[in-house]
Amino acid sequence: MSRKYASTPMAARSNLQQAVPISFGFKMARLLATFQRHQQRLKEILPRLLVIEFGGAAGTLATISETGLAFEVQEELAKELGLNVPEIAWHTERDRIAEVGAFFALVTGTCSKFATDVKLLMQTEVGEVSEPYVPHRGSSSTMPQKRNPISSVYITAMASTVRQLSSSLFDAMVEDHERSTGPWEIEWIVLPQIATMTHATLMHTQELVEGLEVHPDAMKKNLELTKGAIVSEAVMMGLAKVLGRQVAHDLVYDLCRLAGERHVPLVDLLSENEEIKKSKIGIEELEVLCDPANYLGLSEEMVCRVAGRSVE
Repeated sequence: MSRKYASTPMAARSNLQQAVPISFGFKMARLLATFQRHQQRLKEILPRLLVIEFGGAAGTLATISETGLAFEVQEELAKELGLNVPEIAWHTERDRIAEVGAFFALVTGTCSKFATDVKLLMQTEVGEVSEPYVPHRGSSSTMPQKRNPISSVYITAMASTVRQLSSSLFDAMVEDHERSTGPWEIEWIVLPQIATMTHATLMHTQELVEGLEVHPDAMKKNLELTKGAIVSEAVMMGLAKVLGRQVAHDLVYDLCRLAGERHVPLVDLLSENEEIKKSKIGIEELEVLCDPANYLGLSEEMVCRVAGRSVE
């Protein structure tokens, strides 16, 4: 999807306001890059996580130490279970468990960020994407026209719960001496819930990504809402080469305000401005500066870097 929409312009949002143009593929490539980092984290975590704890009452292997085979027994048991052998007992050093809890919170947090964006982009006034259509899914019992972002709602709710529960695993780290009086049991309560909801969150997110409906026409329409103000930075930088940065900034600032008040395109006001006329900047150059598709920066190149292949 990031490659398919690598050059499809849309509005970036800053503080929920339109900022500058980006491509939808750039937005999706950022999601992909985050999951690539999670893959790397998982590879790093697994050797630390999948470690046997077999040490006896206090972790010293005292009951079989005199046989001379204690470490061999530990290694064979670990081999049978497909686990690594620890360098030392870790019965009350629960950093391994807390780390995987934090990892689950990170992964589901990424899913939740994406789902939050989908919810916002699905608003009636925006309409740039839609969740996969399933008859009656996300519909309202009283408002037949509604198509609610129900998958995104589930994702954000479960991810929030995972984050809350994972913090309990850090409490479970605070264990007394070599065999604790209760914190360990916290894991028994929250880990099954964390694992179940992380799995469900990932499943919903996969279905959401695979079936996401993208509406480039709505993206284009929304880019035109500000009558060209969304490319004010591009216009300012273009004019600055001739007029100087501060003069260009003040000029574009005033014209953007007028464009909004009069509901006329910014390019029209630019072409009528006497100072710009004196600078010999023609209408063709102004139109290029005011086209959001010409101000995507390195969106497409960054998509290629993340996706690892040329864009479609």
